[in-house]
Amino acid sequence: MAEDSDGFRQCIAREFPALTRQTYFDTACIGIASRRAIRAVSDFAHSVQYCPEISGTEQHSRLNTARASARPLAARLIGADPSDIALVESTTHGLAVAAQALPLQAGEEVLMCDLEFIQMGVVWGQLSRDGVKVRVIPTSSGAITADMVRQYLGPKVRVLAVSSVQWTNGFRADLASLAQLCREQGIWLVVDAAQHLGACPFNVKETPVDVLACGGHKWLNSPFGAGILYLSPRIRDRLRRPISGFFAVRAPERTWGESFTRPDLLPLPEYHFTDEAVAWEIGGTGNYPGAIGLAASISVILELQPHRIAQHIAELTDHLIEGLDRRGIEVVSPRAAHHRAGIVTFSVGQGAPDVALMKHLHQAGIAVGVRYISGVGGVRVSCHAFNSAHDVEQLLEALDAWARLRVPRRAPAPAPSYGARPATEIVRQRTLIDALDDDLMGLVAARELVSRGIQRSRLGEHGARTDLTREREVVERFYDRLGPSGTRLALELLRMSKGHT
Repeated sequence: MAEDSDGFRQCIAREFPALTRQTYFDTACIGIASRRAIRAVSDFAHSVQYCPEISGTEQHSRLNTARASARPLAARLIGADPSDIALVESTTHGLAVAAQALPLQAGEEVLMCDLEFIQMGVVWGQLSRDGVKVRVIPTSSGAITADMVRQYLGPKVRVLAVSSVQWTNGFRADLASLAQLCREQGIWLVVDAAQHLGACPFNVKETPVDVLACGGHKWLNSPFGAGILYLSPRIRDRLRRPISGFFAVRAPERTWGESFTRPDLLPLPEYHFTDEAVAWEIGGTGNYPGAIGLAASISVILELQPHRIAQHIAELTDHLIEGLDRRGIEVVSPRAAHHRAGIVTFSVGQGAPDVALMKHLHQAGIAVGVRYISGVGGVRVSCHAFNSAHDVEQLLEALDAWARLRVPRRAPAPAPSYGARPATEIVRQRTLIDALDDDLMGLVAARELVSRGIQRSRLGEHGARTDLTREREVVERFYDRLGPSGTRLALELLRMSKGHT
């Protein structure tokens, strides 16, 4: 790691404490939430137990503002304007919105390659009911390039739908050349960036795309059911608008809360949609915790800085590929650094052997996956910012152990029982307990500080140091949640928090 490596490592240790003691290489399936994101969602959940504002209207306005905070952060991540960002549930949701918004006609065609995740085919394939055809570009090298796309162009092609990073082998496309080709041919470029954002930098000003969809639950480490949809400002006036709710409409007053107080408000008013990307959202009450978690998650990515994350990932993937080469294991992912992101896929034999190896790695406490599409894939390893060279070495050592198990013997070795919980699984679970204990100790220390601050304030106002009514409320809350054990815990916390002022 280059500049400010200490700051990078400190942020990782602070935000992902469990992953400094756990080998998790499965981010391409689902990422691990940061401490900051968990705290943001938890704080939100606690806040809606009450109405701290003067009314429900003000409370609702606060929630909308909190949800909207994800847009400028997402825009900063990809070099866009906040007005270009719509909040969606997932990559699939974003692609579905795009598929319905693009003004496609019967007889027109969508191009995609045979490496794509099945969501791509499912979403675009449903346009067949409107007479739109999907054509699949076959690949033989595990790559999709502008030259390959050019061979399939024709007067009916209107969309190129492509994943910027392919999900089984991690091939990172040259989006600049694809974008240039699409501009030249007047084709819409729709990008699935689910395996890209959070692992590698991307800027829509430097590489203009028409639509970009990305769920938060993978490399953005936000498994809360929220993602982003970028709609280029140059195309929005040509897109079909979805049937949306009133939040996509300009309010008659400064806010909708103020509008609701007008006696002349009608249920079917003359309304004007915003021309921002938010008009392609549902336009109603949104997924508040999802967007709040997404905003916090992206803020961690921005603090770590995408280019530093990419450099760190490149070092890890280089290390892993070198280790696989030394062991004579087939590397399925591309070798060229500019065509790699966070995924390294390798194979010890298509299908069952790869699955058996995956289970062996799971027993060794190493989380990986196996993925295939169109015959391309194998054991998929996801190297993210929270992974380390030590993690890679653990994986390589587990591969050595696997190789030793496969050495022929006079009598066949009994098949391993993957349903059991071996000692390595206990070790993995204990690392989680340690991380939870760290969180608990931090919370207890924070509680003591706040409690002593309250005591000082009370004494400064010549009040009693202890408020017995308040202490009884605390004990009752713990009892309601945890039963008799909660009572004992609450009393101990109260004792610890009194301390000395």
